[in-house]
Amino acid sequence: MSDEQPKDPWARFRSATRARIGLGRAGDGMPTTALLEFQLAHARARDAVHSAADFDRLAEDLAPLQTLRVHSAAPDRLTYLRRPDLGRQLDAVSIERLAAHPAAGGDWDLLFVIADGLSAAAVQVNAAPLVHACVERLFGWRIGPVVLAEQARVALGDGVAAALGARLLVLLVGERPGLSAAESLGAYLTWDAKPGRADSERNCISNIHADGLPIGAAADKLCWLANEAARLKLTGVSLKEDAPSLPGPGNDSKKQTPDLIENA
Repeated sequence: MSDEQPKDPWARFRSATRARIGLGRAGDGMPTTALLEFQLAHARARDAVHSAADFDRLAEDLAPLQTLRVHSAAPDRLTYLRRPDLGRQLDAVSIERLAAHPAAGGDWDLLFVIADGLSAAAVQVNAAPLVHACVERLFGWRIGPVVLAEQARVALGDGVAAALGARLLVLLVGERPGLSAAESLGAYLTWDAKPGRADSERNCISNIHADGLPIGAAADKLCWLANEAARLKLTGVSLKEDAPSLPGPGNDSKKQTPDLIENA
């Protein structure tokens, strides 16, 4: 009898995906290793949802860019998870802070808002590198202070952009974690953002993380969309991503500067 172990027919498929495939079985259950890996992934996803983002550290990572802090109408994490509507609204203190800030009415070409969303880990790891990568590519654009929004959902950025006077809003938010990625960041672009905007009026880039869409590729995609949004003065279902080829890993994409907004 040969002692040679049979080859795993699923090995080559696992190398191409993070999905849990070909787990095998132990009696009527999963093998111990597969079960423990599942429990670890589930724990990481729960931690991503319930953990708080360290906005002080994030402000340091964003330096030398100026930052501004705001908070949603959800006073704590539990309320935020139970009341999505409150996460879409600014609290009274933040409304006053924005109105009194020197950047208000600054006629900005673009405004970044970073919201913790449903994954503090995604924001902590990916948000600052993505902002820096985009700023390098958007040479000549008038970019407002980076707004850090706590207990915030996507629509909260509309009120921030309207208060500060930004033509284009780019909101970065921690996406709901799955069992294969707990650090996935999403980017939402909205032209002429203001309260009441529908989701159909936004463009979304999702799955931004080390094992998904890398920072460099995400920045290339985001800046291409930003340039087209400025040219067409719209975002959403009417803005199609039809770029023939975005810069790849072998190209120096930092040197490819989008056209400037008309009155930049």
